[in-house]
Amino acid sequence: MAFRFACMHFLFFSIAIFWSSASADLVLSKVDRRIDLTSHIVRVSSSIKVENAGSAKVSELLLAVPDFQAKHLAYLSASNNEGKGKTKRSSSPLPIEIVQADGMPPNLTFYSVSLPKELEKGDNLLLDVFSVFTHLLQPFPEEITQADIQLLLFQDSALYLSPYEVKFQSLTVTVPSPRVESFTKLPNSKIVDKEIKYGPYENVPSFSYNPIIIHFENNQPFVVAQELVREIEISHWGNIQITENYNLIHGGAHLKGGFSRFEYQTRGRGVSSFRYLNVRLPPRAHSVYYRDHIGNISTSHLWGDSRKTELEIEPRYPMFGGWHTSFTIGYGLPLQDFLFQSEGKRFINFSFGCPMDEVVIDNLIVKVALPEGSKDISVSVPFPTKQWQEVKYSHLDVTGRPVVVLQKNNVIPEYNQYFQVYYKFNSLALLQEPCMLIVGFFLLFVTCIVYMHTDLSISRSTPSYLAKLQLEEVQATVQQIQKIIYQCLSIHDKLDASLQEMPRTGDVQTCKAVRKAADASFKEHVKELTTLLGFLQSSPQATSIWPKVAELVSKEKEMQEKLMLKHTTIVDSYEKKSSGRDIENRVAGIQQKLTSLRQDVDDLLDFLDNI
Repeated sequence: MAFRFACMHFLFFSIAIFWSSASADLVLSKVDRRIDLTSHIVRVSSSIKVENAGSAKVSELLLAVPDFQAKHLAYLSASNNEGKGKTKRSSSPLPIEIVQADGMPPNLTFYSVSLPKELEKGDNLLLDVFSVFTHLLQPFPEEITQADIQLLLFQDSALYLSPYEVKFQSLTVTVPSPRVESFTKLPNSKIVDKEIKYGPYENVPSFSYNPIIIHFENNQPFVVAQELVREIEISHWGNIQITENYNLIHGGAHLKGGFSRFEYQTRGRGVSSFRYLNVRLPPRAHSVYYRDHIGNISTSHLWGDSRKTELEIEPRYPMFGGWHTSFTIGYGLPLQDFLFQSEGKRFINFSFGCPMDEVVIDNLIVKVALPEGSKDISVSVPFPTKQWQEVKYSHLDVTGRPVVVLQKNNVIPEYNQYFQVYYKFNSLALLQEPCMLIVGFFLLFVTCIVYMHTDLSISRSTPSYLAKLQLEEVQATVQQIQKIIYQCLSIHDKLDASLQEMPRTGDVQTCKAVRKAADASFKEHVKELTTLLGFLQSSPQATSIWPKVAELVSKEKEMQEKLMLKHTTIVDSYEKKSSGRDIENRVAGIQQKLTSLRQDVDDLLDFLDNI
C-alpha cells in the first residue's frame, strides 16, 4: 500500500507541474544525468548545456528541486566546464543561492546559479551540476531479520525537472549490485549489469516530470553520526591534540528479532551490518587511542607511511540497523604540518569533515582551542557554518584559551575541505607557563627555608607562655607529692609486715626498730611535703586541684597516726603477754579506721593520675 501511495503521489505531482509553464529565454540543449546509488549517500552528477534562445542577456540559471528532495539536500555545486574531449576542465564553483521564484509551481525549491558570463543571443555554455542527498533512500521493508538482505527504495523522475525546455536528455542510475527487485519501465528504458538507463528523450517541455521507483539491494554500511564533536587543541610547544567523540547509528533497515552471534560468525548472516570502520588520519599521526564509555578498546589496527595513516577500528559488537554506539578517537599531530604564517598572522589549516569513509553526520561541531593569549581571531570556511567563540581553561591557564566553534548539520564527505583559523600570538607568551612553574617552585623553596629557620615557639614574656610554665610546675609538684605518698604507703606496708612477723619470731626489739625508722622517715617526708604544699597553695594554676591534694596529704597523715597507734598497742600488749583475742579487740576499731582511710587515699591518687 505504501508503494502504491508513493506512485499515486508522484503521478499527481507530475500532472500538476506538467501543466505549468515558465517564461524564460534559456533552453537546455542537452542534459546528461548520472545518479549514484552505490552507498547510502545519493550523488547526482548532471552535465547541462545551456543555450540562450531569446534576445535578452541572461546571467543566471534556475535549478528546480522537489521539496521532498530539497529537505535532504546536503551539497550542491555548479561549475563551468570548458574545453572539449580530453581537454575538458571545470572552473571554480559558481555562486548558488536559494531564491523565491515568482510564477512558478508550488512544492518546488529553486536555486539560482550565477553564470560566469552573460549569455548573448545564441550563446551557450556547458555546466556541471553536482548534488548530494542524505537520508533519501528508504529501506523497504523497514525491518529485516539477521539472515535477510537489505532492500531500498529510490524515487525520482526519468525526466530532468527544469523550468526550461530540454531538447535532449538521458539518465543513468548506478546501483551497487545487478540484483534489482523492480524498477519503473518506461519507453527507452533498460537495465545493463549495474546500470539502469532512461532515454534519450527529445524536446521535453519545461516542468516535465515522469516518476520512477527503483527497488534494489544495497548492503553497504549505513553509517550515520548523529553527533560528532571534534576538538582540535593547538599547543605552540609543537603538538596538536585531536579528540573526536562519535555517536553512531546504523541508518539502514532495523533488525527484526534477536541477534545470534553463532549465526553471525559461522554462517555469515548479517550482510547488511558492519563490523569495521576505517579512519583516514593525517600523516605522522601519533599517540592514537580508541575507547568507549567502558574503557579502552584493543580491537583496532593502525598502519601508515609518510603519506597517510589508517586506523581500522572495531566496535564491541556488530552494528545492525537501528543500533547505536558511542566512542572516542584521539591522536596527536606535529604542529609544523598545519601551522603557517601570512601577513603577520598565524593560521591553522585543517580538514573540516569526518576522517571516516561514507559517513553522514547529522550534527558536526568542530572546536579549535588556540593558545592562551591569542587575539584578532578570524575564520575562513569554504561553505556556510554557524560560528561562535568560547573560553576553555586548562593547566596553568590564567585568562583561559579562546575556542573557535564551527557547527554544521547534514555533513557528508564532500565537506572534507580545509578551513583556516587566523590569529595573532606573541611568542613571548610561551614563557608564561614555564615562568609560573619556576616562580612557584622558588616560592615553595623560600617558604621551606624560612620555616626551617624560624622559631615558632611562643615568646617567654607572654602571659600565655608564663601560664603554661606555671601549669607545668604545678603538674610536676603534684607528681612529686604523689611519689612521696606512695613512699609513705610503702612504709605502712613494712610496719604491717613487722607486726605479722613478730608472733612467729618473738623478736620485739626488731619490731620496735622498724617503728622507729618509720617514724624518722615520716618526719623527713613531712618536711618535703610542707615545701611542696606551700608552692601549690600559692600558685593560681593549682586552684582547682589544691583541695584534693590537701585532702590526700591529710588522709595519709591520719593513716600514719592510726598505724603508729596500732603498732604501739600490739607491741605493748605482746610484751605484757596479753592473749591474741584481747589484742584483736583492742585494735579492731583502729584497723577499721585504717581500712577506710586507705580506700580514700587510693581514690584520691587515682583522681590525680587522671588529671
